[in-house]
Amino acid sequence: MTLIPILFWPSAEANKRLEVRPFEENNIWDRVESIVKDTRTRGNEALLEYTARFDGCTLTEAELRVSETEITEAYASVDEEYLTALRQAKENIQKFHELQKRNDWFKQEEDGSLVGQIYRPMERVGIYVPGGTANYPSSVLMTALPAVVAGVREIVMVTPPGKDGKLPPATLVAAKEAGVTEIYRLGGAQAIAALAYGTATIRGVDKIVGPGNSYVTLAKKMVYGTVGIDMLAGPSEILIIGDGTVNPIYAAADLLSQAEHDNQARAVLVTPNEDWGRQVARELEKQVELLPRREIAQKALQECGAIIVVKDLPEAYQVANMVAPEHLEILLQDPLAALGSIKHAGAVFLGPYSPEPIGDYWAGPNHVLPTSGTARYNSPLTVDDYCKRSSVISYTRQGLLQAAEAIQTLTKWENLEAHGRAIAVRIGEVGK
Repeated sequence: MTLIPILFWPSAEANKRLEVRPFEENNIWDRVESIVKDTRTRGNEALLEYTARFDGCTLTEAELRVSETEITEAYASVDEEYLTALRQAKENIQKFHELQKRNDWFKQEEDGSLVGQIYRPMERVGIYVPGGTANYPSSVLMTALPAVVAGVREIVMVTPPGKDGKLPPATLVAAKEAGVTEIYRLGGAQAIAALAYGTATIRGVDKIVGPGNSYVTLAKKMVYGTVGIDMLAGPSEILIIGDGTVNPIYAAADLLSQAEHDNQARAVLVTPNEDWGRQVARELEKQVELLPRREIAQKALQECGAIIVVKDLPEAYQVANMVAPEHLEILLQDPLAALGSIKHAGAVFLGPYSPEPIGDYWAGPNHVLPTSGTARYNSPLTVDDYCKRSSVISYTRQGLLQAAEAIQTLTKWENLEAHGRAIAVRIGEVGK
């Protein structure tokens, strides 16, 4: 079997490779629902049981929350090089998100009536950070810092522990640096349920954000309504549009940067230059052998990846917009010129020196992005995700008088008498 299929557009096989993949629900929905309901009913008792079953570690109630002593010890376990890099990344991310902050606004009419909009941060949010065998301090920064910028006072982080019950020092340090106020060693659907409904140890939150596996995603879907959520995130994706003017080594490396996430990650190259596409395919075969996670990357490329050969760049843009990828790299001679043709993408990376990982770790824009085609209607995580908008209406008597007749006409057509009377009593048409 070739490492990655080379397909021609349009074709049934190419279309099947690119079709939107539904979230995995049917075979695990009942299990996730059972975990969520049980956690809501039994609280800490259920949390401890599921942590022992799924994470392989035995905890007490007192050990669910990470202590300040553990955080202090974590600082002693990381080196200065890591701290310097983390703090610079934090600065970049925070500066970018500061630019997203919105201001209250008001508009006053000649009669003195006023309408407007005010923005207020949520009081308490939960962030889910994947863990266990992995270590994602970058996800801590990306989910916590926009909340800090928004003015959220309580930021609660959950992340699954290792078999020894511990959390990676790098993750704990990132949480402290990013302004997280509470940390719990919890993962999976049970962690989402605990954030949503609360337990004797964990007070419930207003909204839950952050990526996770299928169990986490479905649990977020189930608790939506009790709390807000950011999005339903699927496997990681990258789509690269290339014309053959960029080194194929770059394109192959960037495809692998996503393929190594998990065996369902989607890495796709779209090009009108078949020869260049085949060069990228050969590079993939060379580079994948160098990866510690090569088996994962190989399976992802074989089962979910593709090199799609199109007739020209306009057709490449059509394919990209159809996929609406999480990450879109544009490796063209004039990448900026292509931006106007892009309608749907979570994040766009322009040119040979803007690889996807610079967005994951460094540049500032958020790496929590819409997947599975949801970039058609969804957006990256922003400061707005941690704020609420309230409308403000303040009418004068003169303004109400001018509008009264039209409002009453509308209330009559809706047969809502009390609505009309609320206007009438103020303008003297009925007794007070």
